[in-house]
Amino acid sequence: MQELLDRKKGLHRKILIVDDEFIEREMLGNMLNSIYEVEYAENGALALDTIRREKNKLSLIILDLHMPELDGYALLEILHSDPELRRIPVIVLTAEKEAEVKSLKLGAADFITKPYEVPEVVQARVGHSIELAENSVIIHETERDELTGLFHKEFFFEYGRILDDQNENMPMDAVVIDVNRFHLINELYGRDFGDNVLKTLGKSIHEFVNLNGGLACRSDSNCFYIYIPHQDGLKELLPVQIEKLNGVFTEPKIYLRVGAYSDDGSRMDMERRFDCARLACSRLNKSYETSYGFYSAELHDIELHSEQLINDMDKALAEKQFKVYFQPKYNIEGDKPYLCSAEALIRWFHPVYGMISPGEFISLFEDKGLINKLDRYVWNEAASQIKKWKDKYGVTIPVSVNVSRVDIFDPLLGDMINDIVTDNGIKPQDLLLEITESAYTDNSQQIIDTVTALRNRGFKIEMDDFGSGYSSLNMLTSLPIDALKLDMKFIRNICENKKDFSLVEIMIKIADLLEVPIIAEGVETKKQMELLKSIGCEIIQGYYFSKPVPPEDFEKFISGSGMAAASLT
Repeated sequence: MQELLDRKKGLHRKILIVDDEFIEREMLGNMLNSIYEVEYAENGALALDTIRREKNKLSLIILDLHMPELDGYALLEILHSDPELRRIPVIVLTAEKEAEVKSLKLGAADFITKPYEVPEVVQARVGHSIELAENSVIIHETERDELTGLFHKEFFFEYGRILDDQNENMPMDAVVIDVNRFHLINELYGRDFGDNVLKTLGKSIHEFVNLNGGLACRSDSNCFYIYIPHQDGLKELLPVQIEKLNGVFTEPKIYLRVGAYSDDGSRMDMERRFDCARLACSRLNKSYETSYGFYSAELHDIELHSEQLINDMDKALAEKQFKVYFQPKYNIEGDKPYLCSAEALIRWFHPVYGMISPGEFISLFEDKGLINKLDRYVWNEAASQIKKWKDKYGVTIPVSVNVSRVDIFDPLLGDMINDIVTDNGIKPQDLLLEITESAYTDNSQQIIDTVTALRNRGFKIEMDDFGSGYSSLNMLTSLPIDALKLDMKFIRNICENKKDFSLVEIMIKIADLLEVPIIAEGVETKKQMELLKSIGCEIIQGYYFSKPVPPEDFEKFISGSGMAAASLT
């Protein structure tokens, strides 16, 4: 690439004149040697040796068609079939009009007729051919991703629009392929390994496009787009192709998320098709498993509904449509369970849609980078309620609030939460901060630094959903935490499933080794509670005691009209 740019700044280019007639060679050389560095070959065989040796330096070949040993036609065929030599433009020397068509089919760029025209015309033809070839190479280098060899996104969409314009009635499918949790691959195995994953995937995608037609690009760091002629069997073809891609990666296993839009005859433009495919991809479960999904009318309705919720968020916050509910947590170590804390859980009472489940809007706000607004709202509401209960009952009930990934990377997080605590007249240890286990794997050192800074201010940290993420035991020993909270999926079947019970028992022993309490959420029966108590679980939360309730209903747990209340200080 740099060599081409240097040439265009005015440096001498090298050309090769191939002709078995000495006088003809010299005449052409004299016309061009004041502008170019000229080399000569008297037949095709010698020329081929020179071309292969000087392939990266040659800017042009001037070729006579009729020569001994290896004629011009045969040499053109060799050059045209070689990807490395094909980029060198060839001007054919001929006095035969019928030879022009054959030469063009073999890749010739232009012609110089015999007898030769005036030097200025010959020079202009040579210069024009070199410039066209160099511009073509520069464009080719620019339009391709250097790592994978696939198109860059901008060229991909431009060529896609041309493809659509030239084939107006041809239906096209859009496919989006995303490497799941690619940042972890780079962190765990190094950037060179990550680059090799992308290169290997790019090669497989290129082969798929060559087989099925269409275009492909690397859209961003770990996402690929494929635009292919519509296939009725795409839903059957895609899983097979994904399986082939998965087969390329053995150790460690690489997982993909694939979203597809299958042409339904609606004639939407290319960009919109990929919007649909991206939506299908983004709606997939962010697990470690490979998964795929297709865009549908139902998904379109969900998209519209989600967009409406995003647009309504600021108004909902201002009007306090969001209500903070509280679910009690009980210590079960003694003879009688007692209230020890609570968890703040959000509910949205929308004026049109009614009560909206957190599962419907929390992940949406996370994906759109809006969750920090909702988190701040919950922190303020929870801190305010802690103060109200303290003033009314003379006891402090610590409340757990969620801290999302977005919050953790905010450099002002500590100051923000500290201000909320101070403004509401409570202490840092009264507002318990929950961070999910999976968040620790995103950028472990960043999380550790942030959590350490929060604990230094007096806040207590709970690792939420323990057991559902992918923390290594080695990493766990270095995490600054004050409690582990078991994911409810482990509790659900502990009375019936020995494996689930054994897993819970192991996790409680881990908590003991770390010298932190363990909290089990999702406890629904007395049998579950007693079993957890028998293996050393200190604190439980779930429908056995209460579902999440509004603050006024929660007060029965404080006053003792419900379960026995603790002497909280």
